[in-house]
Amino acid sequence: MKKLPLGIQNFREIVEGGYVYVDKTPYIYELIEGVKHYFLSRPRRFGKSLLLDTIAEAFCGDRELFKGLFIYNTDYSFEKHPILRLDMSNIANETPETLKKALLIELRKRVREEGFDFDYDIPSSMYKDLIEAMFKKYGKKVVILIDEYDKPILDRLTDIETAEANRDVLRGFYGVLKSMDPYLRFTFITGVTKFTKTSIFSGLNNLRDITMSKNYSNICGVTIEDLSSCFDEHIAKLSSLDAFMGERSIHDEILTWYDGYSWDGLNRVINPFSLLNFFAEERFYSFWYASGTPKFLISLIKEKPSSFLALRNLEISEKTLDNFDITNMSIVPLLFQTGYLTVSEKRYRGVSESLLMEMPNLEVKEAFNLNIVAAFTESDDDVAETAYWRIKESLKVGDLQAVLSTLRALFASIPYQLHVNKEAYYHSIFLAIMNILGFDMEAEVSTAWGRIDAALELEDKVYVMEFKYEDCPPGVSPDEKQELFKKALDGGMEQICDRKYAQKFEGIGKTVHKAIFAFLGRDDIEMRVELC
Repeated sequence: MKKLPLGIQNFREIVEGGYVYVDKTPYIYELIEGVKHYFLSRPRRFGKSLLLDTIAEAFCGDRELFKGLFIYNTDYSFEKHPILRLDMSNIANETPETLKKALLIELRKRVREEGFDFDYDIPSSMYKDLIEAMFKKYGKKVVILIDEYDKPILDRLTDIETAEANRDVLRGFYGVLKSMDPYLRFTFITGVTKFTKTSIFSGLNNLRDITMSKNYSNICGVTIEDLSSCFDEHIAKLSSLDAFMGERSIHDEILTWYDGYSWDGLNRVINPFSLLNFFAEERFYSFWYASGTPKFLISLIKEKPSSFLALRNLEISEKTLDNFDITNMSIVPLLFQTGYLTVSEKRYRGVSESLLMEMPNLEVKEAFNLNIVAAFTESDDDVAETAYWRIKESLKVGDLQAVLSTLRALFASIPYQLHVNKEAYYHSIFLAIMNILGFDMEAEVSTAWGRIDAALELEDKVYVMEFKYEDCPPGVSPDEKQELFKKALDGGMEQICDRKYAQKFEGIGKTVHKAIFAFLGRDDIEMRVELC
């Protein structure tokens, strides 16, 4: 049984060490034999670095290293070329000055290794002359490989001024490549976000962006076919363990937990980081999510809680995914590019095309919703998870008052400085709780007469829900507070009845209940439930 390449991003080490390798050389062959310059966006820990290392080895001239793989039996010459590779995840970026110094340190190191004697204080000048000098020294065109090109920007998105300044440094640095085209054999740039159509690569307009290309949708990740052919022995081993007895199928459970990433709505791949860790740890867990969630994502959603409610059944144009702007960040492109949304389907509307987006798998859904609740209430994961289980048990026995009590305790943990006087804020937390429990909870459900805030379908019943927020001035009396609650609850009931929300669920053999949640503040919550 081949070993698992956990944490190994070196192609030679994987091949020579007898590790599992999913053959990506068909894509590499097509890239090398195609145009000269490419850009690829994929989420973190999705195999970008290993892909770059494999490309580098393909330009090192060692054909025998690829024996048994697709590219070995092609007409590719394996001609050796000088390679200049930069991993921007290893470049310090606290300030633009730090970024410039770190780039210079990296380039000066390579200058010394190559035996050159020039030096500059400007990274772009050093980069330019290094490429030209390598071309002259080896008499061959240079291969440029840049990994995590956007890391100096993403790391500073909570400080927009620094992020913009780092972007300006990178724009000048990467812009050198345009003028170096006569000296370049091949360029491949990877990252998480797509700045290619905005500002970072404004001068480098000869890059082919293959991010959404159907031909390259599986260039990173593990396909279902790869799972069966490359990991069959590992699946067989787990099938014999008591811990997995009774599972519907380890293969199917893997797909439920870690599959579902797609860039064309047709081809789907499994998250390689989570898959390898699953086989190593012999348990299902949110490995990829636990390895780090960008803080700026949660911060954006906290600022605009209604954006969380819009993530289900989301339909957008592909152009929306290119609209990444540091000063006006849109949550949908960020969630897609960082791996929290994926393309479930492409739809054609006449001459135009739209993308239906959804969360890719159980790992992302569970961990993301847990993080939302913990962040919105500023409680830790244990507190949020305890609330989940209490609500789950209460719903099982139909004790909605117990659900209400749990919600009150959870919302009471929201710090005053974080609390947002918006209906969408409470609505978002409630929806996140229900989603993490696995309930088929729909938000903003469209009907012929309007939009239902939420609908929860259980085995024998349906709850049609409305969320109402009333501004409660400080110092009001208990009687005045009750009047505010009554106003909100009555208004919610009238809205459900007047707009005939319950009709959507008639005739399905389930009892339909109207459930109104009224919020006056953090822990001032009341609920009314009536049978339709």
